[in-house]
Amino acid sequence: MEKIYWKFYLENFMKSGIFFGQITHKLNKYMYPFTYAKHKRIHIINITITSRFLSEACNLVFNAASNGKDILIIGTKSTSSSLVELAANKSRCHYVNRRWLRGMLTNWYTTEKILYKLRNLIAEKFFNKINYLKTYAFFKYNFNGIKYMKKLPDIIILVDHNEYFKIIKECSLLRIPIIVFIDINYYPYISDFYIPSNDDTIDSIKFILTKLIYAICKGRSIYINKKIKIKNK
Repeated sequence: MEKIYWKFYLENFMKSGIFFGQITHKLNKYMYPFTYAKHKRIHIINITITSRFLSEACNLVFNAASNGKDILIIGTKSTSSSLVELAANKSRCHYVNRRWLRGMLTNWYTTEKILYKLRNLIAEKFFNKINYLKTYAFFKYNFNGIKYMKKLPDIIILVDHNEYFKIIKECSLLRIPIIVFIDINYYPYISDFYIPSNDDTIDSIKFILTKLIYAICKGRSIYINKKIKIKNK
């Protein structure tokens, strides 16, 4: 795996508020090594650790994107929903930002049939021939971000914890690597890669997503250049 040294500036970390953890009584004891201090009954996350883990996550998604792998971004909270959609569209990734339906990955055969049906309904709507408006609305609401996903993703980025255990369980069964934004009130060691951070504020989520998306876009450009070189030979 190729390693790149990503530039993160302290000023940006401070502006994003990424270091604000939870109230002291909410601390998960396994997250204690990732805290730096307490301030007014709030734990402060150690941003040197966050920076190192974010750098590792950027390397992972960069290498995946440079080899043409599929990446799925999941964030269903109201704070992260629009950011997830924007980031996924920018980096040409798949996304789920409304609701996680149980078995979406483990029951891939059924999901694949639904996605095929959704693509057909979109085509019918384009030609004004759609008859199943309720079905179309339901499929579009829940599956719009993955409608062009032809296979299981190679990497998953989980932005919030609305469906934390469900998704991690599915990923572990299918052996899909998962990157999780994790606050100090969660158990960190059930995910493959975790980034200790404040997962409640828009600025914090946006900061981490921006760095990951930049790494994905950089990897995608390398992959496209490789394909062009092979075609021109």
